[in-house]
Amino acid sequence: MNKRTYCGVSATVFTIVAFAHLIRLINGWPVEIDTMTVPMFASWMGFIGPAALAVWGFREARRAG
Repeated sequence: MNKRTYCGVSATVFTIVAFAHLIRLINGWPVEIDTMTVPMFASWMGFIGPAALAVWGFREARRAG
């Protein structure tokens, strides 16, 4: 697997994760682990981090091509 393919696949996975967190934020879905409720703040971090990595990955994939 070359660098362009790796960066493109990684960026796609990060995009899916970011959209999953964004959908949770928009719909206000609760997440519970055992008896603990995960705060919405966690999904903000779960959106911003992977979204930034996705942008970085797509840029690197284009640069590697």
